[in-house]
Amino acid sequence: MDTIKQLQWRYATKKFDPQKKLTQKKLNILKQAFNLTATSYGLQTISLLIIENKDIRATLVAHSYNQKQVLEASHLMVICIQDNIKTTDVNNLYHNIKTIRNTPETILEPYRKDLLEMLNNMSVKQRQQWSTNQAYIALGNLMTVCAIENIDSCPMEGFVSKQYDNILKLPQKGLKSVLLLPVGYRAENDMFSTLKKVRKPIKETIIEL
Repeated sequence: MDTIKQLQWRYATKKFDPQKKLTQKKLNILKQAFNLTATSYGLQTISLLIIENKDIRATLVAHSYNQKQVLEASHLMVICIQDNIKTTDVNNLYHNIKTIRNTPETILEPYRKDLLEMLNNMSVKQRQQWSTNQAYIALGNLMTVCAIENIDSCPMEGFVSKQYDNILKLPQKGLKSVLLLPVGYRAENDMFSTLKKVRKPIKETIIEL
């Protein structure tokens, strides 16, 4: 697999073929990729909502500034953050580390206390912003994996989060929507698929010391 070739193939798909669907195997790859995304401290304060149901997606189009990708894609991925980060989240993280790695409590305890102290010094809004930063990392990771797997995608910030939250009943799950990623396969008549990429020369974006 030529990684650069696949990244050149990738583009923000404006028009999906609604008849083409991702296989369960492809969906599982994206699920695993999301779960393996790097997050600060490994705390994973983000979640991924995958919507295939077209009736639900049809109601979301009006709250996505009428961007049809939300409906026409094979699936709509909604990246969410926790509305708050709790002490139990930190305790569960270090419990998992201890269980999976068999790391002694004496080693883990100072790190657990430091993380709790850092979070206690943050407001709820700051915690949400911190989680949102992690969501962008996940978005980039998913887009790259999509390109490698020949899956088309379109990263989207343009939607009304509060309306999404209400329709998808996210507050009941303790979540807030922050980013969208429709995924599927490009329509043959999407004019944007044949346009050359426009990027600055590498010498203008890369600094080597």
